[in-house]
Amino acid sequence: MKKRWIAFVVPPAIVLLVFLFGEAVMHLWNWLLPSLFGLRTINFWQGLGLLVLSRILFGSFGGHRSHHPGFRWRMAEKWERMTPEEREKIRQGMRHRCGCFGGRGSESKEPA
Repeated sequence: MKKRWIAFVVPPAIVLLVFLFGEAVMHLWNWLLPSLFGLRTINFWQGLGLLVLSRILFGSFGGHRSHHPGFRWRMAEKWERMTPEEREKIRQGMRHRCGCFGGRGSESKEPA
């Protein structure tokens, strides 16, 4: 019974969400961009095309999904098992590669 309900409700909900997102993009574009930058107004299909293009270029509409589940947990576990010397070695390597790491911005900068 539950699978039937999901199969009945989900497809129309997806169509409705696509329509609403396309409308939102179209209205936001037509409200802001012509007056700010002198661009032309767009129709629904162009708004939907912009939405799809942004999805392709920038990724998901949802939250951040890790490609490696449990990565943060495993790294925290490894960090806890390290000795203080090993941790400092990692910090030094990160400072060398990334500049400031570990909240000590003044240590990694040389005086001007």
